[in-house]
Amino acid sequence: MTKFIIRRLLSLIPTMFVIVTLSFFLIRFAPGGPFSAEKKVPAQVLQNLMKKYHMDESLGRQYLRYFGEILRGDLGPSFRYKDMTVNALIKQSMPNSMLLGTLSLALAVALGIAVGIVSALKQNKWQDYTAMSLAVVGISVPLFVIGPLLQLVFAMQLKWLPTSGWITDRAGLKTLIMPVITLSFPYFAYIARMSRASILEVLRSDYVRTARAKGLKESTVIGKHVLKGALLPIVSYLGPAFSGIITGSIVVETIFLVPGVGKIFVQSALNRDYTLIMGEVIVYSLILIVMNFVVDIVYGFLDPRIAYK
Repeated sequence: MTKFIIRRLLSLIPTMFVIVTLSFFLIRFAPGGPFSAEKKVPAQVLQNLMKKYHMDESLGRQYLRYFGEILRGDLGPSFRYKDMTVNALIKQSMPNSMLLGTLSLALAVALGIAVGIVSALKQNKWQDYTAMSLAVVGISVPLFVIGPLLQLVFAMQLKWLPTSGWITDRAGLKTLIMPVITLSFPYFAYIARMSRASILEVLRSDYVRTARAKGLKESTVIGKHVLKGALLPIVSYLGPAFSGIITGSIVVETIFLVPGVGKIFVQSALNRDYTLIMGEVIVYSLILIVMNFVVDIVYGFLDPRIAYK
């Protein structure tokens, strides 16, 4: 196991190198640039801007310069946010997205597995039909419908929660409730459906029938034998889900005025802010790779049949 962990950690280096290299050149080859949307400026001013950000150099030299800055932990200045560095923008917004995403995914996992268990054990009964209908709604209804609907009911009609804001506002932690529920809903739906399908498959396996034949309690069979094997597809799903729920929350962040990274990521793409796009891609890719690494390690503890050599 130790050798596998070290080998996987070392494999992160070439993976990140490929991602950074491809992203750098693909962004440069895209039409337009960070100053193309500006009002027409004199050629001398444009030349000074290009020189300031080293964009008058050859593409190869720009790449080497940028790669050297990344190795020092410097993601460069933002082309469109004046007097702001990419490090500062990400540091300012990423913790908010991390908090929102982590709470949303934790809620989705807890409720999704619980609903999946009930649905599988009560197969073809009203509990099963109700749970799967709710899951279909979660998959089908977009976030920009769920969010305003929650605002209408719980903020405007019942007046239990604030319509928007963040935990730094006067409402405090109450501002987290609706964004977390909204963002977790589709992930809860997917996890519930996966849990049900996986648990039903494991319930029909030989070792579960053997455990029941030995006279073990149903709670023991489910907790120690069924869930351990049934959680494997869910654990595999959590890797990309975690990175996606953090950077893909632009709709929720916009509806509830959450100062997260999603809005900055979209705006940077529209503005052709090269360094900010690269910084977001690097952070997103690092989260995805690290989470997949964690998933590989957790697999070994959940399934003893998996051997790391």
